[in-house]
Amino acid sequence: MAKQKADLIIANAKEILTCTGEAADSIGKLNDSWIAIAGEKIIAVGDKKEVDNQVDSSGARIIDARGKVVVPGFVDSHTHAIFGGSRVEEYAAKMTVSDPKKLEEMGIKTGVMVSVNKTRDASKEELFNISKEKLDRMLQAGTTTVEVKSGYGLTTKDELKILEVASELNESLPIDVVNTFLGAHGWPEDMSKEAYIKEIIEEMIPQVAEKKLATFCDVWTENSHFNAKESRDILEAGLSYGMQPKIHTDAYSYVEGSDLAADIKAVSADHLNYTPPEVMKKMADAGVIGVVMPTLDFAVAHPRPFDVRTMIEQGLPVALATNLNPGNWTESMQFVMVLACRLYHMSPEEAIRAATINGAKALQLENEVGSIEVGKLADLQIWDVPSYNHVIYRLGSNVVDQVIKRGKVIEK
Repeated sequence: MAKQKADLIIANAKEILTCTGEAADSIGKLNDSWIAIAGEKIIAVGDKKEVDNQVDSSGARIIDARGKVVVPGFVDSHTHAIFGGSRVEEYAAKMTVSDPKKLEEMGIKTGVMVSVNKTRDASKEELFNISKEKLDRMLQAGTTTVEVKSGYGLTTKDELKILEVASELNESLPIDVVNTFLGAHGWPEDMSKEAYIKEIIEEMIPQVAEKKLATFCDVWTENSHFNAKESRDILEAGLSYGMQPKIHTDAYSYVEGSDLAADIKAVSADHLNYTPPEVMKKMADAGVIGVVMPTLDFAVAHPRPFDVRTMIEQGLPVALATNLNPGNWTESMQFVMVLACRLYHMSPEEAIRAATINGAKALQLENEVGSIEVGKLADLQIWDVPSYNHVIYRLGSNVVDQVIKRGKVIEK
């Protein structure tokens, strides 16, 4: 049988973490191994002899990964990366001032509507350019696939604008962008919640679907936002137009949003600070992925950090994500993993898996990315460290030496 010709070879890697297997800490470590790539896909993985027996490497570009670690590209499955401006004044002031009245006296506007108004005021070109800078930095830090939600528009025009920018970024950048419609991130100050839900269901969702602007439909289910019944109506409307359900829930209260996630078989349920153990098990049985965001808890000094150990004990697959947004400006999945291990007692192996293959599962992309296997996209990162444990040990560092996206080396 003729050997398949390789375009790119990663040779002599000290460690390759394939992230195969099913256990929460299964990383499939290979020592002193090689990867062969043709076009966008991986065609061989193994030691030098195994790869040589399968592929023709003549003429291939060779990357010598001697003494380094090769890992699947990070899959960041929960971000709000497209927004106008920042809330840096609010964030900095809240380090020492917590009283909203004092902040108001200081002339500092607070809350989500600050970001909504700045996003509405920004042109598509402005949103594209500032978002491109974020995504470029994320790619250089190892993230090769990123989910982007709308939600800072809260009008049909502005929600569509955000999703259109996300689609343009996906077409223009090496990083893959997956769109989620999150019109139900709140509601406008000049409209009742009931009227806004009607607009979401009857106007926004049909237009998003017609323009093919989103894979998923999301909703924030919380005692301060949408209740379980309202959330079900929104998610079922999304489903009727082909958008798979996701849900923000249990971040600050338990209002049975996680039960809804299980009942509706949501792709993921995200935050989960107040989720009861028995509901974690219910979601696990329904095939839901639990997405947790350590940097969000860190940024807001959350009074009740999520309980990742109980999630794992209940069989709930856990994905890590940055939740990049104006109140939690986090671009680095490496930093997310540091916090996940130090503050939430995840093992390095659990964190790596949660940042790769489980992130892919939270976007229904596990057959394409998230692990190093023959036939999958060659979305890879090479860490210039002697062992994988260094990724959670070198605090504040970027250990990424090179990134390969769809078989192409990303130049720095």
